[in-house]
Amino acid sequence: MPKLPIEGVKNLITVGSGKGGVGKTTVSVNLSIALATLGHKVGLLDADVYGPNVPLMMGIRETPYSINARIVPLEQHGVKLMSMGFLNPGDKPLIWRGPMLHSVMQQFIRSVDWGELDYLIVDLPPGTGDVALSLIQTAPITGAIVVTTPSEVSLEDGRKAVEMFRQVKIDLLGIVENMSYLVIPGGQKIDVFGEGGGKRTADAMGIPFLGELPLDPRIRIGGDSGRPIALLGESDPQAQPIYAVARSVAAKCGAGGVRKAPKISIEE
Repeated sequence: MPKLPIEGVKNLITVGSGKGGVGKTTVSVNLSIALATLGHKVGLLDADVYGPNVPLMMGIRETPYSINARIVPLEQHGVKLMSMGFLNPGDKPLIWRGPMLHSVMQQFIRSVDWGELDYLIVDLPPGTGDVALSLIQTAPITGAIVVTTPSEVSLEDGRKAVEMFRQVKIDLLGIVENMSYLVIPGGQKIDVFGEGGGKRTADAMGIPFLGELPLDPRIRIGGDSGRPIALLGESDPQAQPIYAVARSVAAKCGAGGVRKAPKISIEE
């Protein structure tokens, strides 16, 4: 079955991981905001249907509406959003099998009026299961990002995610190493989960290394409060690493020069 492009979307980028708990959604959210702040038109699809955390991290709990059978995505921090968390709020679990997951992915891809986007970032569930495969079969993907921590346990599963994308012929934009280090008062770096594992793995597998992101309480606070750290802007030391990743992603997608963005206020 041919993969039909998503109308108006220039680049479809998936963010995946081999296991949960590595900060994949945190990376997806902050990457989306950073790209938007750099002047790109960005959407974020929360495809982690079992654990949809994007509404909490983006600080929005509204319900989408439809016009002429097309779902209008919500918008927050300059990013268009769609998530199962908007349609199934609260603590009620989603207990679905494969065919239902495939159906909702089709709806999110084909029935949402995304408009004109430079990037649609897709936050996949952890692992290599039905949702990732359903999306891969649905639309042409520009490239995939794999998120890992430096620990060997995380890297072992991250390599499986890389191989999954390779087997289904998806280009790898690269590996992001999250929670790379902790900076304590005084400036000393502590390697809580190991050191350099993401870079070594990327080099060994012949794929790009997109950068290291720190283990920082402000990043956790930003996600819990709906004010992700990327809103602080590229000049902020804690936010700068995610902007470096965003610029690398844009360059690998052939975005060329970065357009000047409207300022997004941290107080909005």
